[in-house]
Amino acid sequence: MPTLRDIKRRIKAVQSTSKITKAMKMVAAAKFRKAQQRMFEMRPYADRMNSILSSLAAGAEGEAHPLLAVRPRKKVEVLVLTSDRGLCGAFNTNILKAAANHTSKLQKEGFELNISSVGRKARDYYKRRNIPLHKAWTGISGRIAYTNVQEIAAEIIENYTNETVDEVVLIYNELKSVVAQKIVVTRLLPLAPIEASETLPVFNFIYEPSKEEIFSSLLPKNVEIQIYRALLESQASEEAARMSSMENATKAANDMIDSLTLQFNKARQAAITKELMDIVGGVEALKG
Repeated sequence: MPTLRDIKRRIKAVQSTSKITKAMKMVAAAKFRKAQQRMFEMRPYADRMNSILSSLAAGAEGEAHPLLAVRPRKKVEVLVLTSDRGLCGAFNTNILKAAANHTSKLQKEGFELNISSVGRKARDYYKRRNIPLHKAWTGISGRIAYTNVQEIAAEIIENYTNETVDEVVLIYNELKSVVAQKIVVTRLLPLAPIEASETLPVFNFIYEPSKEEIFSSLLPKNVEIQIYRALLESQASEEAARMSSMENATKAANDMIDSLTLQFNKARQAAITKELMDIVGGVEALKG
């Protein structure tokens, strides 16, 4: 049976924890607003750029640029985006579980794999399981710079153009709302051309200065933009998950404080009652 002093100490400890989680929620909220703004600004640009290049690719041959070349799939590179820090609920667990399922499916289909990661959580996850990583980038989460994106994109483009890999798949969390994130598994390379339909016809474009020069300029840029968009989506999702996690932790701490306070009051009342009974018993003994 814990003493009154023990219960009081536990209440103070939980109150301190509650203050920390509340502060962390406020910090995450401020970071989320900034990340969300950057993400919303990037989304339409990335979507439009990808759709325009897909439309251009539909009327071009694979020889127009190495990033358009569609080869028989033998080796697939999977790029997994996670965070560097924890305390964000199931954010990292969900993305790593989805990545494990996808890579397992590819292996069962007989493909060789190159796994690359962004974020310490993914790097540590694969390290614990003795799964070799082709490349791992850390220290990006929370302070994404375009130079980081260019470094990642350059590595991926080089692997694809050198025919080290035949396909590149990107796995990340897309923000749907503050309380919901959607795991996205998308093909980054080769660029998928749109298919002609009645509602979406394919036009014969006139290229100026030339088809090769346009693709040489825009296709690598599109790879950078799509990775940048995925990193911004992942960052906004991470801060949203951290907000929800810290809010739940604060609520749990407050519930525990209420429970411990009730336990403290009951224990104190029991102690007072016992003392009163001792006094009454002493008085009755004196009377006797």
